[in-house]
Amino acid sequence: VRQVNVLPAYLERITSSIKLSRPMKIVIDSGNGIAGASAPALFRALGCEVTELYSEVDGNFPNHHPDPSKPENLNDLIKALANGDAELGLAFDGDGDRLGIVTKEGNNIYPDRQMVLFAQDVLSRVPGGTILFDVKCSQQLAPAIQKAGGVPLMFKTGHSLIKAKMKEIEKNGGAAPLGGEMSGHIFFKERWYGFDDGTYAGARLLEIVSKVADANALLNDLPTSFSTPELNVQCAEGEPHALVDQLVAKAAFASPAIVNTIDGIRVDWPDGFGLIRASNTTPVLVLRFDAEPTCWRPFTGRYGEPVVLKPDAYVELRIKTNRRLWFVEVDRGTVSTATLKAKLARYSDYLDTGIEQAVDVRLGRENH
Repeated sequence: VRQVNVLPAYLERITSSIKLSRPMKIVIDSGNGIAGASAPALFRALGCEVTELYSEVDGNFPNHHPDPSKPENLNDLIKALANGDAELGLAFDGDGDRLGIVTKEGNNIYPDRQMVLFAQDVLSRVPGGTILFDVKCSQQLAPAIQKAGGVPLMFKTGHSLIKAKMKEIEKNGGAAPLGGEMSGHIFFKERWYGFDDGTYAGARLLEIVSKVADANALLNDLPTSFSTPELNVQCAEGEPHALVDQLVAKAAFASPAIVNTIDGIRVDWPDGFGLIRASNTTPVLVLRFDAEPTCWRPFTGRYGEPVVLKPDAYVELRIKTNRRLWFVEVDRGTVSTATLKAKLARYSDYLDTGIEQAVDVRLGRENH
């Protein structure tokens, strides 16, 4: 038995392969996890000016839980970015195999959006490669992979499952240069070894964004959607899988819904999806919902029936006539059709048909 310090070889392997196009200022939050022992030194070796948060390795995690997939664990990183002059923030989980990214403005760039950037880069060198992602990822990812010249493949959640599927594709003569999960596990086979390493993923990301003058603009322009975080419903031991099996057996969704049961049940519509699956590690149901930033739908409710919206949504009436198109913003939250009728009263002379046929409701962001 002999002891070997592998850190110098690890740093040399990464710094000899990854080159930044310009120096960058970053904040690193290691959350008192193991990444604190190596990540700050590696990013300095790449040419970064690094502000460190919680680099001391401490398994009691005295500052916050080291899980960058939970937005509340990024609060200190967001504050450090707001109070300093760093461009970006990187966050790592306890064992250092997951990556979180935060922009200067405090926007969390979730892993499925990171995967768009990684896929574009990897596919420029491995055209036609298969890019794997798990069932929790956004609808925005697959079209972005196709546009970049790759083959998107949605698969089961679980880092070991994703890695095994990548190996299977390679064994059968295909190319699987990249995989990723919504939890923050990113697997690079191109230029790396196919396992998940948050520090390495962070270095690859900086290599890409350092090529542009404004890294934040590049990240903020990635495809986005409105989505929930991962929602967990606590169950009795053994109950989640039984409940999901019942849902899969009984669920029926009309066209244009597309149902995928590779891991729980995911139902995709043209403007969003819903997912329910059983966790691989704990007795919980995992739920996630995602929708396009803005959608149109006919307003066909009867007067007095509520239209329930997201709390941060707004409603915009689109009144169609044979002469002009009117837009009237109405209230946020829950809006009754009686309220909509009142808003329309001053335009009644222009309506050619009943209100139900003449009005569309637009749901979206106020600044869209």
